[in-house]
Amino acid sequence: MGFSRTQIAIAVGAGALLLLVFFGYLIWLNGQGPVLAVSPEKDPLSGVPVSIKLNPLRDRASERVATDFIRALRDGECREKLADWFKDYRKKYAAFICDSEAQHPLISWEIVDWEDAPPLRILHYRGKRRNTPGQKGSYKELFSVTLENKGEWVVTKYDAMY
Repeated sequence: MGFSRTQIAIAVGAGALLLLVFFGYLIWLNGQGPVLAVSPEKDPLSGVPVSIKLNPLRDRASERVATDFIRALRDGECREKLADWFKDYRKKYAAFICDSEAQHPLISWEIVDWEDAPPLRILHYRGKRRNTPGQKGSYKELFSVTLENKGEWVVTKYDAMY
């Protein structure tokens, strides 16, 4: 059984329309910012949105730098990663971070909020940490990484509660 010309034209037209809608959506997404939607509900204690929808086409360069930084802290490379901080006014802060990260290492983390204030970008995370040695279990806590765009993204601040 063959197909009539009308049926073929309808199938081709439907396929073309589907492709047009798909590429139109991609063009629309490409023109949007990194955050597509933020839930109106916020955690009453932290003020962080309950959920956030990120653009799948966003530039992830800052996220990669932040993730590399967080992994280095988790893997015990804190002093190497914060070597520049130990040379300036952030020396005590860097020592505190390295000591605290050694006592409460991160197990996992996920991004929960995104703030842009050019040239700065603040990425807020919810992380799962191991309790201090001698205590069993883990706990969840918020932390943030502030990055500055200096031609390339550079971590300038790390805030965490231990």
